[in-house]
Amino acid sequence: MSVESESSQLVNVVALLGAAVVAVPLFRRLGLGSVLGYLAAGLVIGPFGLGWFNDPQSILHVAELGVVLFLFVILLIVPLLALVAFLSPLPAESGGHSRGMSIGISVACLAGLIAAGLWLLNPLFRLLARAKAREVMTAAALLVVLGAALLMQLGGLSMAMGAFLAGVLLSESTFRHQIEADIEPFRGLLLGLFFLSVGMSLDLSVVANNALVVAGLVVAMMVTKALCIYVVARLTHSSHGEALDRAVLMAQGGEFAFVLYAAALAAGLIDPTISATMTAVVVLSMVLTPLVVLVARRFMPQATASMEGIEAVHDQSGSVLIIGFGRFGQVMSQSLLARDIDVTIIDSDIDMIRSAEEFGFKVFFGDGTRLDVLRASGASTARLIAICTDRPETTSLIVELAQQEFTQAKVLARSFDREHSLKLVAAGVDFQIRETFESAVRFGQAALEAMGVDEDVAARTASEVRRLDAERFDLEVAAGDVRAGIPLLIGNTAPATPTPFTAPRRESRRLDAGGEAEDSSA
Repeated sequence: MSVESESSQLVNVVALLGAAVVAVPLFRRLGLGSVLGYLAAGLVIGPFGLGWFNDPQSILHVAELGVVLFLFVILLIVPLLALVAFLSPLPAESGGHSRGMSIGISVACLAGLIAAGLWLLNPLFRLLARAKAREVMTAAALLVVLGAALLMQLGGLSMAMGAFLAGVLLSESTFRHQIEADIEPFRGLLLGLFFLSVGMSLDLSVVANNALVVAGLVVAMMVTKALCIYVVARLTHSSHGEALDRAVLMAQGGEFAFVLYAAALAAGLIDPTISATMTAVVVLSMVLTPLVVLVARRFMPQATASMEGIEAVHDQSGSVLIIGFGRFGQVMSQSLLARDIDVTIIDSDIDMIRSAEEFGFKVFFGDGTRLDVLRASGASTARLIAICTDRPETTSLIVELAQQEFTQAKVLARSFDREHSLKLVAAGVDFQIRETFESAVRFGQAALEAMGVDEDVAARTASEVRRLDAERFDLEVAAGDVRAGIPLLIGNTAPATPTPFTAPRRESRRLDAGGEAEDSSA
């Protein structure tokens, strides 16, 4: 090979990489996606653009390996590709084989691949894993996928069918995730090359000569697909607004279409004119979808959560009012309900209210930060108000309202963290607890037991942790500073020298006969 030829090939590689590096980030920034970036880059440098490449088919054959690797991971377009293979005319080199004989050869290759997958793949990968050579595992992963693809191609089926079957055979293997990780870099790079080559193959003159047909097909495809998606969404119990939003978002053609058109063109089922026309239809639909979404959402009704089956709180008079029924509130309520105490529960999360109803809880809809809702919930007569919300600012606001308006009730509050606990104590709550404190102490106790510490010793240690934490918290309340109890923390570094909370006014003096002044920090 001459130096000029090698330089020319290197220029081509640099041109491909450069076009992708420039176009893809630009199109992603515009919200048009990577696929359109690759297509546009291929169109610019291809024979119908700047003419840097005159034979996109040669690149397409190599880039099809990216499709093979893509379909190894995603088990979706393979039936259509298999149908393309069966519908394609028999090649001239088939030697006069009948369609039945060709199908028989395909079935034999299929059976051989399945047998090899069942009895050879796992032992092979176990052997390679013992060698602890990552590059060999990567080579083996590529060998499995590409070998299966080649076998299916020799049998008259598509390479994608082989990749699909390789994925199925390895789906239950312990090596599945490692293989996916190994082929990921090759998959992404080759897929990008595939879409570049599709862009190079797009004949703009054909598209221009069939402009009215292309425009009509774009509208027809997007409307038809949107209607189908809307119907499916409604059948799966989506609201009108949600179904409409999905229909508009998904009305565009997908990148799988380029794979299917390329396979059909290679198999002789469609001619280059039809392939270029249909490719242009998909490209235009992908370009138009963001614009259609922007326009459509201006006229769509604002999505609001349905209140069907949800009862707003009114005229309640329970002994206990629980505000917030997430994970914390649900567990907390069990003790009260176990003693048959009259409880009123409110929450503002509609989905949570519906979910709670399925488990036998009656939860009213209500915003606990509103005074009128608290009165409707029975806060004026409740003996206890338990605030179990998960937002510190919400909890603090409800505490303030309860302390001002419902002084007959004791107020218990869920605290977010230590600093929030100090604020709640300052606000006058009767009881507060940090949401993770008890579970963390119990977790530490279990960790001691797992390390072989006696259960009684672990329990006493956990009790000591609770005692120290309580003493530390008392110091923090007295000082109004979350750092005041630091000396009581059990750290994993050398203990710091404790310092006084306030600076002494004068030096300390000994009270014994010595009477010499000592350092104030002693």
